[in-house]
Amino acid sequence: MLNLIHLIYVSTAIQEFSAEDLLQLLDQARTKNARLGLTGMLLYTENNFFQVLEGEPAVVDELFQTISQDERHMKTVTIIREPIAKRSFGEWTMGFAAVTSADLQDITGLNDFFGEGSSFAQLNAGRAKKLLNAFKEGRWRSKLNVPTQELVTQ
Repeated sequence: MLNLIHLIYVSTAIQEFSAEDLLQLLDQARTKNARLGLTGMLLYTENNFFQVLEGEPAVVDELFQTISQDERHMKTVTIIREPIAKRSFGEWTMGFAAVTSADLQDITGLNDFFGEGSSFAQLNAGRAKKLLNAFKEGRWRSKLNVPTQELVTQ
């Protein structure tokens, strides 16, 4: 059995990512993650990223260091880094959904937080886990952008 962790972080882009920019970022991330044995998911709204990386600790930590030094991001903050028994996103090298403020306000237990105009950058560990659970339970599956060969219907 592999020693696995997930690392959940948020960051703010220095400029808005267009749909084309996001697809290029995803293509690069998926290629690199496949090579490194990493899985995860990414949410994006209003210049803010919420990302989960899953894999072996040294590999996840090294990639996170690279991401932290990427000049396209600022305010890169780790919210959770902890061991996991199994991958939550094992079928994707990087699942992705662009979400809106309204999407975020619709999550029970987080609607007050996002309803006040708060962003990913202001999440604490408890709220990050609620957001993660909402995604794992199927929220935004219809908006999910993953290559067809990675998409596993649930």
